[in-house]
Amino acid sequence: MIRTVIADDEAPAREKLERWVADQPDMTVVGSAQDGLSAARYIEQYRPDVAFLDVQMPTLTGLQVAAQLEPSLAPLIVFVTAFDEHAVKAFDLNAVDYLLKPYDLDRFARTVQRVRERQHAHESGATAVAMGRARAPACERLLVPDRERLQLIDVACIEWLEADDNYVHVHTSSRSYLLRRTLQDLLSQLGNERFVRIHKSTAVNIGCIGSLAPLFKGDYELHLHNGRILRLSRRYREALFARMGQ
Repeated sequence: MIRTVIADDEAPAREKLERWVADQPDMTVVGSAQDGLSAARYIEQYRPDVAFLDVQMPTLTGLQVAAQLEPSLAPLIVFVTAFDEHAVKAFDLNAVDYLLKPYDLDRFARTVQRVRERQHAHESGATAVAMGRARAPACERLLVPDRERLQLIDVACIEWLEADDNYVHVHTSSRSYLLRRTLQDLLSQLGNERFVRIHKSTAVNIGCIGSLAPLFKGDYELHLHNGRILRLSRRYREALFARMGQ
């Protein structure tokens, strides 16, 4: 069975997809969401084979949901939209297909056939995720695991980032979160307006820097406002000084 998550903030559109998917002999709906955060939670919980994501939704858009998924676990993605420009972007993101509202049963059937073909080839949504991360604007809220759930945190609350192999510890003033991401990948999503790399395994929120103290051979101690002391490598020193206007 092709396990399916459907996400659309318009109840009639969502319910229509639910009915049409349920009518397919080889498909089943495992989650139905009315906003992007709920969609991401269902994808994390149920590990569906395909996700129908409305482009415009509260909390997270369909594109933002795709951009924040773990590539190796991402489902095939079909974007649903009422706007042609978003449909073009969906193809740019290498989604399986897109459904342009209002779509009919014949158009849905063609999409389902594409899903079957891609699933038969054992493809995943990894390419769509990678392209989404590369092309989406810098995010203002980050999806993070919180015990057995996912939640959104404001990027402005992140003080520093610490790489740990293929994971990143996201440190805020109140607690830390562990993401299965590389540091470079996460920084590309967060953008370069707020964060700067200070070591091969560390990046910091510029607004959280309190002072710097020279050490030796060009390295510095970097003191955050919260009292945390980090090491600034000489390799990244000039880039930090340039960002701080020094």
